[in-house]
Amino acid sequence: MDIKDIIKEENLVYSKTKVLTDNIMHYCPGCTHGVVHKLVAEVIEELNIQGKTIGVSPVGCSVLAYNYLDIDWQEAAHGRAPAVATAINRLYPDKYVFTYQGDGDLASIGTAEIMHACNRGENIVVIFINNGIYGMTGGQMAPTTLEGMVTATTPYGRDIKLNGYPLKITELIAQLPGTCYVTRQSAHTPAAVRKLKKAITKAFENTGQKKGTSFVEVVSTCNSGWKLSPVKSNEWMVENMFPAYPLGDMKDE
Repeated sequence: MDIKDIIKEENLVYSKTKVLTDNIMHYCPGCTHGVVHKLVAEVIEELNIQGKTIGVSPVGCSVLAYNYLDIDWQEAAHGRAPAVATAINRLYPDKYVFTYQGDGDLASIGTAEIMHACNRGENIVVIFINNGIYGMTGGQMAPTTLEGMVTATTPYGRDIKLNGYPLKITELIAQLPGTCYVTRQSAHTPAAVRKLKKAITKAFENTGQKKGTSFVEVVSTCNSGWKLSPVKSNEWMVENMFPAYPLGDMKDE
């Protein structure tokens, strides 16, 4: 049997969704962004909403998200993705609008934006990537940086007395009446990836049903910023990030 006999469409167990472009991603090997992009693309294809979906891309490592998902996009200034998404959703209420933001963008620069958008119950999906640092700009401390965690601006570890406590923004979001679905997931194992895809699917379905804001946090790795290998990053995340940011649904209405 020749390899050409094996590589046939009927033998394929997986093929890349057409929503994902052929552009080579710029993310570091081991970064979680690529996995989340893949899942968002798959969900959009499976829900058959490619022509109805508008993404709002952020600042930070994922600023070039529009290069990888073949949908309509709008770039937003630092932290302002929820405000931009609000405007798009109100102009085009039948579209599926989502923001894609890191912890520096959402939990620091855009704290007010995300709080008020969720409190208003804007009919959007928010995908929140939490790796505990500012990944793109050199690994500085972010609001989500853990106590004792070494970063470029906390070389001796985050000191609560000096820097305050890690901000568990998803727990705050879950208390807002405008949110219909708030969950925290990860993508460090195949099982976790399946759960994350289920969560993203539910979030987009909620938007189709006009139920309000769906918020999906993804606890993620930044092996470059953490100065660890991809494997060690996953292990460090499980041991240190998950106790502070436990996975699971916080709200499902």
